[in-house]
Amino acid sequence: MSIQKIGVIGAGQMGNGIAHVMALADYDVVLTDVSQQALDAAVSLIQKNMARQASRGKITDDQVNAALARITTSMALEEVGQTDLVIEAATERETVKQAIFEDLLPHLQPHTILTSNTSSISITRLASRTDRPERFMGFHFMNPVPVMQLVELIRGIATDEPTFTACKEVVERLGKTAASAEDFPAFIVNRILMPMINEAVYTLYEGVGSVQSIDQSMKLGANHPMGPLELADFIGLDTCLAIMNVLHDGLADTKYRPCPLLTKYVEAGWLGRKTKRGFYDYRGDVPVPTR
Repeated sequence: MSIQKIGVIGAGQMGNGIAHVMALADYDVVLTDVSQQALDAAVSLIQKNMARQASRGKITDDQVNAALARITTSMALEEVGQTDLVIEAATERETVKQAIFEDLLPHLQPHTILTSNTSSISITRLASRTDRPERFMGFHFMNPVPVMQLVELIRGIATDEPTFTACKEVVERLGKTAASAEDFPAFIVNRILMPMINEAVYTLYEGVGSVQSIDQSMKLGANHPMGPLELADFIGLDTCLAIMNVLHDGLADTKYRPCPLLTKYVEAGWLGRKTKRGFYDYRGDVPVPTR
């Protein structure tokens, strides 16, 4: 099937990035959210990010204007239902995602493919709650979407080959690389990345190193572009904790037990960059370690 129009549900960090790259790849995009304020902020951020790309010579001003003209926003799920491919990019809570798909189902066209940008939740389970498990799969972008080159494509147990092929063609049109992953907790990237971040938090919790020494060690000793605690703040500590809980619950292995210190930070509302405090305090000119 030919995908021309794409619906993106959720105008947050991931949703606005997905809308950004889809519009630049000549897809018509309908971006929806429960908040008009979130939609306005998303469009403003997309404009700003595209302008930055243009200033660096990566795209032209004409491309920016054409891409922005392809993005429409709406608070009505009915409009999203009239697209060829839907990418759900709401918060990483299964009950929220299930409710969204339930509300969306009556408005879908028969051929519409449903996907979720979930970073860890079972695709098979999400698909089973819809009327089209064979046309449902995981479409997991990395953050920040316009910069990162990988997209994980995750088949549920019922996903058919035409659906996988259609989604793979979208990834290729974006100029990104698709990695095919099986539907097990956290897939590939987060199955490997999150336990590393969790172990870094344990290293801090047990007093083996400070925030600064842990991040410095991994940047200079393992050539990581960003330290694991800095990266956790960038991702969001609530998201890190949610993925560790999915791993722990789904695989029943104690090696995936979330560090109590990670839980404590989330309970405090110190979620990283988005709340101005996490393993670093971002309220000043320079981030300062909080431990």
